[in-house]
Amino acid sequence: MKIDVIKKLKEHGLKVTPQRVTILNAINEYGHANIDEIYQKAKATHYSMSLATVYKNVTSLVELNLLKELSLNSFKSKYEIVKEPHSHLVCKKCGSVEDIELSQEIEQNAAALASIKDFEAQDIEVEIYGLCRECREQGRV
Repeated sequence: MKIDVIKKLKEHGLKVTPQRVTILNAINEYGHANIDEIYQKAKATHYSMSLATVYKNVTSLVELNLLKELSLNSFKSKYEIVKEPHSHLVCKKCGSVEDIELSQEIEQNAAALASIKDFEAQDIEVEIYGLCRECREQGRV
């Protein structure tokens, strides 16, 4: 699902800069992208954009809750534009990430599990690790 990045920036009260638009468009195109992927995509259209600019903007957009960082086991962190609550399917071989809807039942069960330990769940994230179809078909096990 493609997101109107200019609208997202305005919704967050942020200045619409060419750097932010380029970075968000890169992430939007990938769905989930690491810093290197974002930089390569951004540099293709904005030749003068530096890696430092990408880092600075991504960090500030995470702090402003427009981007979400996904810390993945054994892979570089990936970033996605914040959207409706959902889970991730993460391939342990290639590191691909796919969104999957987080059902209300799973969310409620996770909150109930947390409450057993007198813990108030405020943000529930579910990541399922395994092998994607492409890796299985290519024998990457």
